[in-house]
Amino acid sequence: MEILAEIGDEEIAKVYIGKTSKGNIVEFVESTPTYNPYEKWVLIVSTLNGCPVGCMMCDAGTFYHGRLSYEEIMGQINHAIHKKFPDGNVESKKFKIQFARMGEPTFNPAVLDVIVDLGKRYENFFPSLSTVAPIGVDSFFNKLIEIKKRMYPDRFQLQFSIHTTNETMRDKLIPIKKWSFKKIAEYGSKFYDDGGLKITLNFALAKENEVSAKVISRYFPEDRFLIKITPINPTGIGDTRENEIGSNCGMYVLRYVKEKEPLNNSYTMVPETLHI
Repeated sequence: MEILAEIGDEEIAKVYIGKTSKGNIVEFVESTPTYNPYEKWVLIVSTLNGCPVGCMMCDAGTFYHGRLSYEEIMGQINHAIHKKFPDGNVESKKFKIQFARMGEPTFNPAVLDVIVDLGKRYENFFPSLSTVAPIGVDSFFNKLIEIKKRMYPDRFQLQFSIHTTNETMRDKLIPIKKWSFKKIAEYGSKFYDDGGLKITLNFALAKENEVSAKVISRYFPEDRFLIKITPINPTGIGDTRENEIGSNCGMYVLRYVKEKEPLNNSYTMVPETLHI
């Protein structure tokens, strides 16, 4: 992994722009929410080069150049690990990796292999996966639930990014075919284990994004689901220094590509029809 740019403060959060051995430009983040990496240390990694979904609030959806390989995902993780813990032994009580930085993770089966292998390597590994629940990747979701039940019954954070309870607005915000609320609720209830984490329903709120408590309670029982509100930058929630760094939202890759490596044949804009 060749590091092209670094932004931020290692004591709070740091964003890395890297070039993989295959020439893909990726973005990943390390964060220390507790300001003590031995208590909790978080990585947020890319799973695709860009993203074909095109969510309205996300810059990563303006270009797409395919899946990252297992090695390219692990390259992000290993770079961050060896920089913070040179011997490769992550000494944090809680070592969390979010597959959520750039790209819809369910489009990449290599993510599953990474989750399995990290669980074998690190007893303190805590996986986190965020998805918009696309249609057509049921095989990924089926394997994910099998892995979770077998390896992580009490320490897997699954998040569905919904953003609004208005179906028309949801289609506008997330312009691909996706699971209904009913199917998300059914899968989430199966995914949940007693004593484990509740399934997260994420809302990046804006004035136009209607959220109805009645709709939420109709589909999602409170004993298995919780609500998370993710403000779009800038935000006053959390550590404001993360806003300045840009680690909690937004993508640096597009900015870097535009400034350093103008879009060419390697970085095609997302077409209307995509074959994942």
